[in-house]
Amino acid sequence: MTGESDHVRVDQVNPFVFSGTKVADGYAKMMVTSVGMNTFWGEMMSSISRDSDEQTPLQARLNKLTSSIGKVGLAVAFLVLVVLLVRYFTGNTEDENGNREYTGGKTKTDDVINAVVGIVAAAVTIVVVAIPEGLPLAVTLTLAYSMKRMMVDQAMVRKLAACETMGSATTICTDKTGTLTLNQMKVTKFWLGKESIQGRVCDSIARNVAELFRQGVGLNTTGSVYKSGDSFEFSGSPTEKAILSWAVMDMKMDMEEVVRGCDVLEVEAFNSEKKRSGVLMKKVEDGSLHVHWKGAAEMILAMCESYYDSEGNVKDLCGDERIEFERIIQGMAASSLRCIAFAHKQVFSEAADSVQENGLILMGFVGLKDPCRPGAKKAVEDCQFAGVNVKMITGDNVFTAKAIATECGILHLDDSDESVVEGVVFRSYTEEERMAKVDKIRVMARSSPFDKLLMVQCLKKKGHVVAVTGDGTNDAPALKEADIGLSMGVQGTEVAKESSDIVILDDNFASVATVLKWGRCVYNNIQKFIQFQLTVNVAALVINFVAAVSSGEVPLTAVQLLWVNLIMDTLGALALATERPSKELMEKRPVGRTGPLITNVMWRNLIAQAMYQIAVLLTLEFRGEAILGINEKVKDTLIFNAFVLCQIFNEFNARKIEKKNVFEGILKNKLFVGIIGVTVVLQVVMVEFLNKFADTKRLNLWEWRMCIGIAAASWPIALLVKFIPVPERPIFSYLSLRKLRSI
Repeated sequence: MTGESDHVRVDQVNPFVFSGTKVADGYAKMMVTSVGMNTFWGEMMSSISRDSDEQTPLQARLNKLTSSIGKVGLAVAFLVLVVLLVRYFTGNTEDENGNREYTGGKTKTDDVINAVVGIVAAAVTIVVVAIPEGLPLAVTLTLAYSMKRMMVDQAMVRKLAACETMGSATTICTDKTGTLTLNQMKVTKFWLGKESIQGRVCDSIARNVAELFRQGVGLNTTGSVYKSGDSFEFSGSPTEKAILSWAVMDMKMDMEEVVRGCDVLEVEAFNSEKKRSGVLMKKVEDGSLHVHWKGAAEMILAMCESYYDSEGNVKDLCGDERIEFERIIQGMAASSLRCIAFAHKQVFSEAADSVQENGLILMGFVGLKDPCRPGAKKAVEDCQFAGVNVKMITGDNVFTAKAIATECGILHLDDSDESVVEGVVFRSYTEEERMAKVDKIRVMARSSPFDKLLMVQCLKKKGHVVAVTGDGTNDAPALKEADIGLSMGVQGTEVAKESSDIVILDDNFASVATVLKWGRCVYNNIQKFIQFQLTVNVAALVINFVAAVSSGEVPLTAVQLLWVNLIMDTLGALALATERPSKELMEKRPVGRTGPLITNVMWRNLIAQAMYQIAVLLTLEFRGEAILGINEKVKDTLIFNAFVLCQIFNEFNARKIEKKNVFEGILKNKLFVGIIGVTVVLQVVMVEFLNKFADTKRLNLWEWRMCIGIAAASWPIALLVKFIPVPERPIFSYLSLRKLRSI
C-alpha cells in the first residue's frame, strides 16, 4: 500500500513505506518510525472511519414524511377520542338493546371504565394505522434484495443506504484508467525520427538502432519477461508490460540475451516528478559504456541534442526539427496515446559516475493506447440520457484526457474551452470562481487526489448528489466525502475499498451505470410502497373518523385495523420491494436532494383510490343495511372484507406508478404473485374461520362476489385516472410550508 494502485519504487529519494505495504520486488532492512494510529495508515483510517451524521437524501425525506403523517394521525386520533368521549358522556350512544350507555350516576363504574377503554383503544388504533411502521421494513427489504441482486451485476454494496442514495445521484466523477478504459496498454504507434514505422519494426529500421532499442527496453525497466514454451508472460506496470511486449514481439528482443550481454552500473529510478528513468550500462563484449533514458516524450525531448533518422543516421536537433517533434507528440496525445520517448548516448569511462542527462540522441517514440472499454461509451450515454452529469478526473495530460473523454462520449465537439481544466488551474481558482465553473467542467486533467476532493466538495455545496470512483489510497478522502463512494475491486487498494460505499468488482464504468439503475429501482420501489401505504392510511383514517363523528362507532375494529396493518405493511412491503429495474427508470431526470418523495402523479393515484374506497365503504356503513337487506354484523364484515380486497387489488396498481398496463411483466415476479395469493388465503381464513377473533360473520357466495367486484373496480379507475395530466411542479411548492414542500 503505497498511496496508489501502481507499484512505487522505494529508494534514498523516497525512503518511507506505509504500514501495510506489500513488497512487490527486492529486499531491504526497515526501521520502524511510528506504530498504530501515528502511522500514515492509522491517520488515514482514523479520518475515514469517523461516522458521519449526515443523512442520505431519502432518509431526510422519509423522516419528514413519517413525522408529518404521525402528526396528522395523532390529530385525527385526538379528535376521534374527544368526539367519542363527548358522545358517550352526553348520552348519545346506545348499547345492543337500544338503551343509552351512560345515564349519569346510574351507570356502573365498571361499564364506564370498559366504555372509556374501548374509546381509547379505537383512538390508539387510528394512530397505529396512521403511522406507516411498515416503511422502514419496506426500505430495508428493498435495499437488501437489491444488494443481493447487484452482486450478480458486479457491484458489492458495503453500506445499504448507498443503494438508494445512488438513485438520487446527479453527478458521477469517474477515473479514466481501468474504469473507462481497459487498463491494458498496447503500443499502437512507433516513430523513428520524423517517420512513422508501420508493419514489422525490426525489418524496417537500421540494425544498430534496433539493437539500441533492445538494450534501452530490456535494461531500463522494472518489468520482466518469462518464456513459457512458445508464449511469453510479462510482469510489471501496464506501461512496462506494453513496452516489453512490443519489444519482444516486434523488435524480436531476447530479454535473457540482452541481460547477459550488458552489466547495469547505475540506475535512475522513475518518479512522478521527473517522469523518466535511466540506466548506465557496460557492454560485456567491448566494455563500452552507454546511457539509456526512457520517459514522458516532452521530458526526454528536452534532454536531446540530436536524433536518429529512419536509416540510422544521427542528425542535429535544431529549432525546426524540435518543433516538428513537439507536433508529433501533441498529435499522438490528441489521438489518446500515451507517448513514451527513448534516448541514448555513449559515454566514456571518466564520465561514468552517473546517468548523464544531457547531450542525448533521440531514438524514437512509442504511442501506447489504453483502449476504451467496449461498453463505456454506451454506459456514459445512458447516464447522460438519465440526466446524470459524468465528469472524468485523470492524471493524464490535457490532450490524452480530451481524446479519451471524446471517445467515451463525456466530451463533445461543441463543448466550450471551460469544459476542460487542469488540476493546478482548478486549485488556483478562488472559492467563487470554482463554484461558478464547476458545473461546466467535464474533464479535469493532471489532477491530484486533493483536486478530486475539492471538486466533490464544490458539487455538494451546489446541491448535487455526487458519486465518485477511486482506486488509490489518496482517493480515500474524496470517496468518504462523496455521497456515494465507488471503489475499484481489481485495481483498488484496501484503504480505498474501506472508504467506499460500493465496490465495483470488475472496475468497469458500465457497472457504475448498472448501480445507478439499481439505485433508481430502489427509490422507485419505495415510492410504490409509499403510494400503496398512504392509500390504506388515508382511507382507514377518513372512514373511521367520519363514522366516529357521525354515529359514534368505528366500522373497522381495533383487531381488524391491526390485521390490515400487518398484512398490508409486511406482505405489501415484500411484494413491492422485489420489482426488478426497467429501462424506463433511466429515462427520467434525477431527483437530487430537493425532489419530492411523493410526486404529483403519486398524489393523483392515491387520492383517486382513497376517494373511491371512502365513498363505497361509507355508503355501505350508512346505507348498506337498507340497500342490501342485511344485518349490522354482516354489514361490518362486508366493509372489512371489501376494504382488505381493495388493498390487494390496489397492490397491482402500485406496481406501475405511471404506466397504464399494471400487469406488464407480472409473471416474471413470482414472489409478487405468491404474496398476493398468500394474502388472499389469509383474508379468507380471517373472515370465514376466525369469526370470534376478528369479530366477523361468515359471508355467502353472493356477498363474496360483491366484495370482489367492489375491489376489482379499482383497476379501471386506476387506468382512467392515468389519463389525467398533472403539472411537473410539485403540488406543495405552491404553499409556503417548507416541510410539506419537501414531502
